[in-house]
Amino acid sequence: ERLSASGLFGLVRSGFEEIEDVRAAELVEISLADTLMSAFAMFSLKEPSLLAFDKRRQTDDNLRTVYGIKQIPCDTQMRTTLDQVEPSEVKTLYTDVFRELQRGKELEKFVFLEGCYLLSLDGTGYFASHKIHCEACLQKVNKKTGEVTYYHQMLGGAIVHPDVKEVIPLAPEPIIKQDGETKNDCERNAAKRFFEQLRRDHPHLPLIITEDALSSNAPHIEELIKHRLHYILGVKEGDHTFLFEQVDAAHQRGQTTEIEVKGIEVTHKFRFVNQIPLNKSHPNLRVNFVEYWETRKNGKVQHFCWITDFTVTVDNVFKMALWDFAG
Repeated sequence: ERLSASGLFGLVRSGFEEIEDVRAAELVEISLADTLMSAFAMFSLKEPSLLAFDKRRQTDDNLRTVYGIKQIPCDTQMRTTLDQVEPSEVKTLYTDVFRELQRGKELEKFVFLEGCYLLSLDGTGYFASHKIHCEACLQKVNKKTGEVTYYHQMLGGAIVHPDVKEVIPLAPEPIIKQDGETKNDCERNAAKRFFEQLRRDHPHLPLIITEDALSSNAPHIEELIKHRLHYILGVKEGDHTFLFEQVDAAHQRGQTTEIEVKGIEVTHKFRFVNQIPLNKSHPNLRVNFVEYWETRKNGKVQHFCWITDFTVTVDNVFKMALWDFAG
């Protein structure tokens, strides 16, 4: 019952009711809980815009019966009210929902490898404008025209599994001005805060962090190790020249393992080697490398490469490759 839509929506509503309303009492027409619940309903229903939701609110009784909203604000009221709510005040709701999933044993079907869960992590943008901006906006200047783009980004994470269509989102971490000038620096610094919060919320949860090639650098991997997090990270030959040279050298010495599995429609080919240095400047940081080719009957070939802290074997290499299709 607690994991039904009504049960989870009720849990979210209860959390919203605990957030302090900083507005003066005489200015409150619609409660903060109703406003937050309306915003939640808008995203839950996958409305393309606030304007589209504004049209729905006038005709859809489900907003009241299913989401329990007594008064639904218009788009302008919603913006004005939500601008005064600190995102950090909503974070506890993610852990509240997560604990219900744990108690209901829903988390068990997400176990992926050696008792661990896959946590897919990536940076994303959620607002951009040439005109509308606030003090917290990141800024990008077009070198040719001088035009300024104001935008917001965040680091988002969700527990995923290749065989499960649902995902379990965790509280995102805003990427802020102080995080740096480059995409790499911004995501790396936001990730430090994300991991610290993650371990405060879930100190013993066994996790495998999965990310793209931007994260396959020594400082980031050391941060993962510091927080007791396993990893499977993408790598690219153009960005990790030294690593691929070491793999080729190991191959010449006969130290790599190659496997080919032929199917009717698809042929899978793997090459892997354990304990090779990530780069020249961090020779003591050893990683395990997996390379994968998928060749279809029509001749189409896909090629992926990863590094991981798990020892790669003939028995686990195929499952190791599946994470990319979950993330």
